[in-house]
Amino acid sequence: MEALAALADPTRRQIIALLAAGEQGAGELAGHFPVTRPAISRHLRVLREAGLVQVRAEGQRRVYALDPRPLSELDAWLAPYRRLWAQRLDALDTEIARGRRARTHEDGR
Repeated sequence: MEALAALADPTRRQIIALLAAGEQGAGELAGHFPVTRPAISRHLRVLREAGLVQVRAEGQRRVYALDPRPLSELDAWLAPYRRLWAQRLDALDTEIARGRRARTHEDGR
């Protein structure tokens, strides 16, 4: 559940989205945000400690990559809730369709 806490921050979610497209250096990632590089480094540290990103050194450059394993764990945890919402949305869709049919029937008289 550390991953869930790490993803509570919108900046960290955006970093994850950027890394989903491929590896990026810390400087490249920082260029996407209107905050300081040290602030992005702190976000990257939280993501690394939660196991969501991996880092490797290329000379003086740090390259970050997404580690999808914690996201898979979150997906598995969310599965029962997703089914619950799918059932409720299906029921709502059925009620909307009934309402449309009733209005069409009333208008057709």
